[in-house]
Amino acid sequence: MESSASSLWSGVNSGIVLSLLAVVWTMLWQGIQGLQLQNLFSRHSRRLSRRLAATLDPYLTVTIAEYDGGRMRPSDAYKEAQAYLQRATRGAGGGVRHLKAEPDRDPDRLVLSMDDNEEVADEFRGATVWWLAYTSAPRDDGGPGYFWGRASRAERRFYRLAFLERDRDLVLAEYLPHVRRQGRAVMVMNRQRKLFTNISGGGGWDSDGSWSHVVFEHPKTFATLAMDPAKKKEIMDDLDAFRDAKDYYARVGKAWKRGYLLYGPPGTGKSTMIAAMANHLDYDVYDIELTSVRTNTDLRRLFIETTSKSIIVIEDIDCSLDLTGKRKKKKKKAAADDANKDGEKKDGAAAAAAAKAEEKVEEKSTSKVTLSGVLNFIDGLWSACGGERIIVFTTNHVEKLDPALIRRGRMDKHIEMSYCCFESFRFLAKVYLDVEAHELFDDVAALLREVEMTPADVAENLTPKGPGEDADSCLAVLVEALQKAKEKALAKKAKEEAALAKKKAKRKAKEEAAKEAGGKAKEAGEKAAEEAAGEADDDDDDEEEEEEEDE
Repeated sequence: MESSASSLWSGVNSGIVLSLLAVVWTMLWQGIQGLQLQNLFSRHSRRLSRRLAATLDPYLTVTIAEYDGGRMRPSDAYKEAQAYLQRATRGAGGGVRHLKAEPDRDPDRLVLSMDDNEEVADEFRGATVWWLAYTSAPRDDGGPGYFWGRASRAERRFYRLAFLERDRDLVLAEYLPHVRRQGRAVMVMNRQRKLFTNISGGGGWDSDGSWSHVVFEHPKTFATLAMDPAKKKEIMDDLDAFRDAKDYYARVGKAWKRGYLLYGPPGTGKSTMIAAMANHLDYDVYDIELTSVRTNTDLRRLFIETTSKSIIVIEDIDCSLDLTGKRKKKKKKAAADDANKDGEKKDGAAAAAAAKAEEKVEEKSTSKVTLSGVLNFIDGLWSACGGERIIVFTTNHVEKLDPALIRRGRMDKHIEMSYCCFESFRFLAKVYLDVEAHELFDDVAALLREVEMTPADVAENLTPKGPGEDADSCLAVLVEALQKAKEKALAKKAKEEAALAKKKAKRKAKEEAAKEAGGKAKEAGEKAAEEAAGEADDDDDDEEEEEEEDE
């Protein structure tokens, strides 16, 4: 009996001990997890693996991606490295077997660069480095970069530079800056100016528009631009001052950009002025078609993708989009409210229905670019991304533009492209006919003071149309065209004067009729008053007679 009790008691004691050990172990394990020993061991193991890898592989790498900032804009460092490596890829000792070719400024040459998965060696002050070009597939994770358009879903290109660890300071401190400087020099030497335009992605939300380009080869320069010489010199001096004003813009705290508004009748040379500006500054041209831009975000993205040393153009901005839609809606709503207040409920309801129908039409429009988006595009925060940009708006009707769009600070310089003057004609005669004086010049000067003709029309009349035409015949054709234009203008003026006289006659006849009607009404009123006064006198006489009879 005593033996069974002792065995029972020893079993109980062992159970208690095991329970205590389990509790202690649980507490210790929780403490160990709190100390994050697993992460500590992982860090130590990674450190040891890196040291082992450094012992076995003494090479370091630097990777240069094609795009910066989540693929928002191309990387300057990538383009400079690509330009620098052109020299190495052309040499037979580089070991590059697969090359990519692009057109060169010289039509008989090609610009060569490494194709993917090719490697080339380079030497710098006794150190040897290796460049590898490779491409990775895009991520399909629907992340934030996805919404930046086609570029974010394209293949990702990289250059990877490998070098020995002992050359680390030399490569990082001296070689990479050397690559960038030499790359920029090669880019300047091989640079071809381009004319860009934005192409629509087809309307789907998953296919954004982007830039497409051709080589810019417009021959127009200020030397061949028909304009008053003083005005032309003023514009050229302004452009030169902008190009050399990097330090000035940094000192005053402004983005290095300038806005030009070109306005005037059709055919006065607004587009050729842009070409002359681009050739004078040696800038690229980005021609934005606003109707192909769906949203303000797309407009911002297009602007970010533009490069420095460029002219950004929106032609006929008054016709591209209705940039004052919201303001017009407010005015129409106010007009409808006023109509209702004045008691014209029927007309007010009709106006409201028409405004609502117009809003539905506007909602179906493919472009949602607003005036606010365009203003931010010109001088908002994003306009400071990059520098040395010129923004040009053209319009035939400057009075139709919103004042906020063309104020100073956005469109800094307003240039009126007017009709041809005599100085412009003399310039055109020199360029097209190689004559500086002629007996018909006086006739042309007199007619140009009376007739409005665009430089394009004058140039067309001065252009020889056949082998037998010379300066005499071309100037005679111009004089005849100016005379016809004068006769047409006189006939139009006479017709307008006749219509105005007829309108005045009608208005005068209405005024006389109203005056005559008023006179007759006045006479009738006076006559009625006299008759009423006579009747009143008769009544008074009758009352007096009755009073006398009563007496």
